[in-house]
Amino acid sequence: MTALFVGDTVFDTTIRVGHLPAADEKVVAAELADSIGGVVTNAAVACRRTGLPTRLVTAIGTDTASAECLVQGRELGIEFCPETLTGPANRAIIALAGDGEKQLMLAPGVRMYPSAGSCAELPFEDVGWVHTAIYEPEAARVLLARCAESRVPWSIDLEPATFPSGITELAAHLDGAAVVFCNTRAAQAIGPDPLETLLGMGVQAVVFTDGARGARWCTRTERFSVPAPADAPPVVDTTGAGDCLAGSFIGLYCESADPEAALDYAVRAASRSCAVFGGHRSYASREELS
Repeated sequence: MTALFVGDTVFDTTIRVGHLPAADEKVVAAELADSIGGVVTNAAVACRRTGLPTRLVTAIGTDTASAECLVQGRELGIEFCPETLTGPANRAIIALAGDGEKQLMLAPGVRMYPSAGSCAELPFEDVGWVHTAIYEPEAARVLLARCAESRVPWSIDLEPATFPSGITELAAHLDGAAVVFCNTRAAQAIGPDPLETLLGMGVQAVVFTDGARGARWCTRTERFSVPAPADAPPVVDTTGAGDCLAGSFIGLYCESADPEAALDYAVRAASRSCAVFGGHRSYASREELS
């Protein structure tokens, strides 16, 4: 069985400084890294680290940053399947201060999602799970219709930027989703009762990610929390921690169908990822986490 990830690839430039600059202040960086990233790309890497075969269908441009994404994408250990369109890469500038929390600025490039045509032609014969973030609603609608036709469960990473006018924008995409991953900012953007809202839209299960507090699994009939490990190492870089949790959960859940065991593993993987500078480069293998 293969897990299919469909969505964004971003070229990240991450800078670590002693403190974030004030207006017109120049701060000398302590560390800098350029790396392929993106919500769905990072999650695909984390899933592959669990041992599950993983395919990433994405979109890149034709500039220098896109060329580097292509090189790095082929080194991730996943089946990297980019659609190439003329134009610039998606770019992110990530600033990290002493506490490891990030400030991220995203500059969308030629495309944040594969085209609807590409989604319509995806092979599904070996696919047992699909994961996405809805950066292109119409193309994602085609993808999820394919999931429904093929009876393949799908999950969605709810990024606040994907529903700027309210969560009802994604109602058609959420209806029937097996799992939705919802961080604190997304929950706040949904409204006063995000769980009831999402379940009412037809979502089967919600994983609320709460940073250093761990994560929660919620359905109509089952709810439990998994705290962060008591021996978690100091936080260096939180970039991609939520993506790590989502991809790690999918890898274990596809194998065991046990949400508690999968979430426990995913929380440990995400906590460990925060201890190393550099996004998905910090993701541990299953053997390293055992």
